[in-house]
Amino acid sequence: MIQNYFKIAWRNLLRNKLFSGLNVIGLSVGLGCCMLLAMYIHSEISFDRHHQYANDLYLVNSEAISAAGGREEFPKLSAPYAQAIKAEYPEIAQATRLWVNVIEDKTLLTAEEPGKSEISFYETKGYQVDSTFFDVFSYTFLEGDQRAALQNPQSVVLSEEVARKLFGDASALNKTIKVGGTAGFGKSFKVTGVYRDESSRSHIDARFFLPLSAGWVAEFIREQPVTYTGNNMYYTYVRLQPKSDAQKFNRKLAAFMDKYVRKSLQEEGFDKRIFLTPVKDLHLYQKTDTIVTATSSTKYLYILGSIALFTLLIACINFMNLSTARSIKRAAEVGMRKVLGAGKRGLIGQFLGESMVLTLVSLSVAVILTVLFLPVFNQLTDKTLQINELLSPWNVICFVALALITGLLAGSYPAFYLSVFNPLDVLKGRFVNSASAVGLRKTLVVFQFMISVGLVVATVVIYQQMNFLRDQPLGFNKDQQIIIPLHGNDYSTLRNELVQNSRITGVAGTDYYPGITNQTTRSLYRADQSVNDIRRQVNTNRVSPEFMQTMDFELAAGRMFSREFPADTNNRIVVNEATLRKFAIPLETAVGQKLNFDWQGSTIPYEIVGVLKDFHYEDLHKPIEPYAFMLNLSPWFNYAVVHVNTTEVSSVLSLMEKTWAKLNPNLPFEYSFLDDDFQRNYQSDARTSRIVNTFTIISIFISCLGLFGLAAFAAQQRTKEIGVRKVLGASVSSIVTLLSKDFLKLVLIAIVMATPIAWYAMQFWLQDFAYKIDISWWVFALAGLLAVGIALLTVSFQSVRAALANPVKSLRSE
Repeated sequence: MIQNYFKIAWRNLLRNKLFSGLNVIGLSVGLGCCMLLAMYIHSEISFDRHHQYANDLYLVNSEAISAAGGREEFPKLSAPYAQAIKAEYPEIAQATRLWVNVIEDKTLLTAEEPGKSEISFYETKGYQVDSTFFDVFSYTFLEGDQRAALQNPQSVVLSEEVARKLFGDASALNKTIKVGGTAGFGKSFKVTGVYRDESSRSHIDARFFLPLSAGWVAEFIREQPVTYTGNNMYYTYVRLQPKSDAQKFNRKLAAFMDKYVRKSLQEEGFDKRIFLTPVKDLHLYQKTDTIVTATSSTKYLYILGSIALFTLLIACINFMNLSTARSIKRAAEVGMRKVLGAGKRGLIGQFLGESMVLTLVSLSVAVILTVLFLPVFNQLTDKTLQINELLSPWNVICFVALALITGLLAGSYPAFYLSVFNPLDVLKGRFVNSASAVGLRKTLVVFQFMISVGLVVATVVIYQQMNFLRDQPLGFNKDQQIIIPLHGNDYSTLRNELVQNSRITGVAGTDYYPGITNQTTRSLYRADQSVNDIRRQVNTNRVSPEFMQTMDFELAAGRMFSREFPADTNNRIVVNEATLRKFAIPLETAVGQKLNFDWQGSTIPYEIVGVLKDFHYEDLHKPIEPYAFMLNLSPWFNYAVVHVNTTEVSSVLSLMEKTWAKLNPNLPFEYSFLDDDFQRNYQSDARTSRIVNTFTIISIFISCLGLFGLAAFAAQQRTKEIGVRKVLGASVSSIVTLLSKDFLKLVLIAIVMATPIAWYAMQFWLQDFAYKIDISWWVFALAGLLAVGIALLTVSFQSVRAALANPVKSLRSE
């Protein structure tokens, strides 16, 4: 019996090529979209779940509590926390720290092999960790022993790719490399391990690891006094003993703070709590924008999951609409089968069988499409998804189950609808489509276009927001600003060489530049207030005298730093307007006002000599925070900012490279553009925009397939009516209008219903931005006009074709 169902189903599909083709294309594209987006979502939620102790790994997170009751999470702690917590609580099996180099974003690595030419390049994402790191996190070592890999202060552990760049296909184990900059001070380090790169599924996207006992950070830890309140620079991780209860452990941490930290916190004028955050939750941790790498948002996963679901639903709706629309053609067949003894169950089985055959064919096509378009999808999403992930046993089971559910969903209504026909009515020619079938088709068409209109609105709003982020005035000049990482080299000599060129109008030194995270803050309070419970965290940055002029900041009061006032190094600061608001200082009286900083038992007063108009030193996801600049006349900065006044930037870059090579012959020259660096903060948003744009087009395409099929069927059903109208003098335009108006009414209803839902959804998405657009009415008007235009174009093709047909042929049977 089942074999007979599938045989008949296959014959029916071949006999109705237009119907079958539209459904196979729609379902295969819908299933393919679901597969790709499901792979992406699975990748996002699987971060850090591959570790051996994944369920026992936690970040020791913190929350600062101001005297006014404000709360702010900060995922870093000071140096002594890790060992103190481990010593205090037996529940902790191991603890480790990780430091991200905030001084340099790249490290120079040089292969040292006797008799071979030197291989040297800058490498990013090098982290310094405790020797216990690999006892907490699981890495697959291809060479070396992970348990002892970082015991020696002069050891380095490389990812497989970095090892190949340095040593080719030869073994890297026990070979030496020079590590430049503040990470290694140009000293030699022995390669003690090579691991398989796990950056695509871990929030720690390391290219290489160095011990915390090496370089600048080791000296900093040795020289600084032990403090639990300052120098919060380290990500601190713990591995709990198996079956430990993290929630119970969290409650114990208040006692730890009372014992070790509370007194110091009270002296600083604020409070703090620490708590455990599961490592496997960090990648999608929305409360903090960066935990080693940039965190993502579950909002994006909801958006992508909704797009996948809606795309598949649109394909299913096409199937149901076309199947019920074709019911008149199948009515005689059903009537004859019932007369010959076919039961309701048998008919339902037959039509569900047809649906399953079509779905399985679509699944096969969808797999082929997914394999073909996976490289394109990887570019779209900045992922490195592999074919073997698609064909893993779990994914195969899920995708087959998805196809079967899709087949049941798409074929359920047609199967039950066609199986209840009255055979006498059918055979006497009295059968017509019921009002319920017609109503269902209209409802489904409305739902299809509601989704399409909603996606169009999302596309336009996201596009507007991205343009807003790109074009919004930042409070400084970001154009034609070139950033040069100095890697511990002399800034003053480089500046003196570069300013001799007339095409370079400014060169300035800075520890941080706009668009990158500022890691230095100070807890300040007003000197004219006697109680130290009104401290505020202020971002601070050391800059050269020319920095503010080179960046073209706008002055609100007082003056900027300049070489005319070298005494400004004596604890004088230039702040932004947000700092004044934070401390309730009027602009008119700001100059001369002092903000105090308590450090190691002494009070340092900082005098305000200038106020800058507010500027966005961070991206527009965040509100403008208090910021203070301090003058640095020494030649040591992290970066140089070079402003050029010519459109021939390449020639200036060539000059800069020659100057760099003359001053630093052993260091490669590197640079970036400030506007590009700033826009990298919106990579996640830009990725979402690309995905939504692409899948909006796909969903509209699938909707049009269904509308095309329905229009073709409607034209076919009214062939004789059209013939009579033409004989009686009806014009082509009137016939096109006749056939199109019913569909256009449905699209207009969809626009009205989709508008409030789309508005709410996009307002929800925009909440992630401190600075955002207002959604204008014309966005919905544009989406509606686009939907009407697409629907009209789709329907008109069939309508015009029917209107131009020879009426003699359509009336011949009469």
